[in-house]
Amino acid sequence: MTSRAFAPLLILAALCGLAPAQAAERQPLPTVAEVDLARYAGAWYEIALLPNRFQRQCVADTQARYRLLEGRVEVINRCRRADGQVENIRGHAKVVPDSANAKLRVSFFWPFYGDYWVLDLDPDYRRVLVGTPDRKYAWLLAREPQLDEAQLQALLDKAASLGFERGAFRRTPQSQPLEP
Repeated sequence: MTSRAFAPLLILAALCGLAPAQAAERQPLPTVAEVDLARYAGAWYEIALLPNRFQRQCVADTQARYRLLEGRVEVINRCRRADGQVENIRGHAKVVPDSANAKLRVSFFWPFYGDYWVLDLDPDYRRVLVGTPDRKYAWLLAREPQLDEAQLQALLDKAASLGFERGAFRRTPQSQPLEP
C-alpha cells in the first residue's frame, strides 16, 4: 500500500483518538460530591496549570492560601516573578449555592468573578484538581511543593478524562518554595 492509501486511515484514527476528549468537553463538568472548606483551607502549592494570561508574570513558586472569614473564603495567591520578586494578590471566594462547597466564584478585582470548581480531591486533602466549566483554566495543587510523578500523572489523566487538554498543562517549578 502507498502512503496515500494510508492517509484516510490515519485521519480516521486521529479523529477517533480525539472523540473521547471532545465528547467529555461537551458534557457538563462534574465536581467532587462535597468539600469541607475548613479542611481545604491552608496553603496549596501549584504543581501544574493550563497557562493563562493572568499568571504570565509567574515563573516559579506559585502558591495559593485559603482562609475562612465570616462566610467567605479569603484567597491569597503568591508567585515568584522572573526578577526574583514575590508577587501577591488578595481576593475572596463565595460558595455557589447548592454545590456542597465544590463550586466557588473567586474575585480578585470586584465586580469580576471567575469559576473555581473542585474536580478531584483526594480523601486526605493533599492533592486537588481545580478547573473552570469551560475547560480553559485548570490547576493541579498539592500541600507539598513537590508531587510524586505517579500522582501527578493520575491527576493529568483525570483532567484529560474531563475534557481538558492534557498536553497543554505546564509544570510549575517549586525551586524556592514560599513559606506557607
